[in-house]
Order: sequence, then C-alpha cells, then structure tokens
Amino acid sequence: MPYLFTSESVSEGHPDKVADQISDALLDHFLAFDPESKVACETLVTTGQVVLAGEVKSDTYLDVQNIAREVINKIGYTKGEYQFSGDSCGVISLIHEQSQDINQGVDRGAKEEQGAGDQGMMFGYATSETENYMPLALDISHKILHTLAELRREGKEISYLRPDAKAQVTLEYSDANEPQRIDTIVVSTQHDAFDADDEKMLAKIKSDIISILIPRVKAQLPVETQKLFDDQIKYHINPTGKFVIGGPHGDTGLTGRKIIVDTYGGKGAHGGGAFSGKDPSKVDRSAAYAARHAAKNLVAAGVADEILVQVSYAIGVVEPTSIYVDTYGTSKVGLSDGAIARKVAELFDMRPFAIEERLKLRNPIYLETAAYGHMGKQPRTITKVFESPYNGRIEKEVELFTWEKLDKVAEIKSAFSI
Repeated sequence: MPYLFTSESVSEGHPDKVADQISDALLDHFLAFDPESKVACETLVTTGQVVLAGEVKSDTYLDVQNIAREVINKIGYTKGEYQFSGDSCGVISLIHEQSQDINQGVDRGAKEEQGAGDQGMMFGYATSETENYMPLALDISHKILHTLAELRREGKEISYLRPDAKAQVTLEYSDANEPQRIDTIVVSTQHDAFDADDEKMLAKIKSDIISILIPRVKAQLPVETQKLFDDQIKYHINPTGKFVIGGPHGDTGLTGRKIIVDTYGGKGAHGGGAFSGKDPSKVDRSAAYAARHAAKNLVAAGVADEILVQVSYAIGVVEPTSIYVDTYGTSKVGLSDGAIARKVAELFDMRPFAIEERLKLRNPIYLETAAYGHMGKQPRTITKVFESPYNGRIEKEVELFTWEKLDKVAEIKSAFSI
C-alpha cells in the first residue's frame, strides 16, 4: 500500500540557522589563523542580542563581535524594522578556555593516537533515489528555500521577502519504496507588511510561491523528478496567516537545534550530536561526515541501493567502539550487513585523526555547511579571505564538502568484486 514520507528544511535566516552560521564563522576564523584550534562554540540569538559562549583552546585571538555582525548582515538582517540587525544588535561573548580534563584525552604525543573528543554514535546515510544520494523530500525542501533566498536577494520578481522561512515536502511512495508523486508542499516565509488586507496579502504570497518559486525549483531537478510535480499537489503557503514578525525577534535561535535538517530529513538515523561550532576533534561532526562519505561511496559503487553506516566512540579512545551497517534489504553483493560492516572497517580508517586527514577537516570550511544541509552538496575548491585586527589578512584555498567526493568507488568495487 502506498505511503507518505515528509522532510523539512529551514532558511539561512531561520533563528537557529543564524546561530549555526555565527558559530561556524567563528570556528572558521580560529582554524584559519590556528589550524590546531580546539573549538566548541555555541550561539544564542534573540531580539537585538547575540550571546556567544563555549570553550576554545587556540593560539589566536579574534574580534568575535565583528565576525558575528558580518554573518548577520550577509544573511540579510540589515534593517531596524526587523528588530535584529548586524549593525545594531548587542554581541556578548562568554567564550572561555577549554577544560584541560577534556583536552588531555584528545591531544597525544603522536597525532595518529588522537582520542575521540567525546563518546557517542554517529550515522551516515545514502540512497540511490537522487543524483546526490540524498533523500528526495529533503533535497527538494533545501532547493525550495535556497531558491527563495535567491529571489529575496534579487528583489525583482518577489520584492517583499524577509530572511526567515521554512519548507516541507511530503512524497507519496509505492510499495517498492519508489517516489510516485509530491503530495504536499508547505512554505512559510517572512515578508514585509502589506498595505492590502491580510486576505489579499496571503493570496499574493501564495500565487507568487506557486507560479514563480516552484517552477524555478522544478527546473533544477532531473526530468524524472519533475514528473512528480502534478496539479494535485496540496499547497500550504503561510498557513497560519501573515508572517511579518520573524527571525530572532520572533523566535530565539540556538546553535544545534536543526540536526535533522542538517543531515537526512528523518531518513536513516541520528545520534543526537549537533555539528556547528565544533572543530573536527569532536567526532559528533567529523565521524558523521566520515560515515556519510562511506555510505555515499558504497551506494555509488553498487553495494546497495540504500545504506546506513553507524560509527561509535568512547571519549579519549582512538579506535571506534563499533561500526554497523544496515542496507535495508537492498544489498546487491550477497553478503550479510555484518560482513559488509567488516569490509567497511577495512576500507575506511575511522580513527579521529585519520578522518581529519582524509577529509581535510582542519581547514576553515564550515560556514558553507551551516545552512541548507551539511550533506549532499557539490565538492568544490574556493579561496576564502580572513581578516583580523590581531592577525592581519590571509587567503586560503580550501576544499569544501570533501565527504561528498566519490573517491573510494573503485576501491570498494574491487573489495566487493563488483
């Protein structure tokens, strides 16, 4: 019997994502000027205020207030009427030095013996239902909001948009777990106050979303996915009514509250650890990236159509405590999931320092991860510029989204005789 599955995304202007982006911008600056920095930085945003807290061990010093303001302005919170603006908000820093009790379990004489920064389990997931091996409902949700942000910045076809927004997509699947059609699309977007009454305002927003935004999103998708859009889709556009008060003024934001948006939209599993603001010694982040890298390459190599990889750690211990694989019955290699997991352990070195080295994680690459998902994006190399009143100006060429590279496919095919 057909079934429905739903995923959501949130925009870069959502309060929790504002907090994530500030935390990752701070992390990038620490790593740019001192690649060995240990960082765990949390951010809270609310009406007219930003609070920075956390633990840092670094040889550099930053103007954290200015970094936070730059992020806020770049997102689009630049007007006093939003009750939250990069130029006028207060920024309070409560960042202090990292506990030596924690650090002693991570830093060792030989870098290869670096222990995990915490205990816990991390998951990576991949599916063959999209070109980027991501769940389709989440992929479409991300594209809806990324495209909405493009329209907001252009300010032409839709001129009244403000930064805060959310989207949700519900797909209908067949018994064979294949997407059949889009059942429902939900979009809630912050907007300027209208001169017209609420009913006319909401009708205008709904018309623009369906006639301008959705065709742009559809055009970005493969032909087969475009066929899932039909005239029976149920649209809920700003279903609670007007949405003028939003962003950190409408809802307090915190780092790390959108972990399902950041990963797989409810598909697969999640160990509970957030990503943003954490340097790669924290396996919450680095091992989740490594598990995604493994899962994506396994699916791309043809081991299975859908794979979940779990890695777990004990704080201060070098080797992972377990590696688990679930192929959801889609394995194509005639091996049990346990046997596949043993091969994964041989193919992918999951020690914390090995992950950092393989995926080049001690680089300032994290701000780009902090909105529209950490997984499923195209790997690319860019040059980033960092300026500090204490450290001067540096340019660094960095490789983004290394965990999305399909660089282990040939090795996997050989190991599994595919």
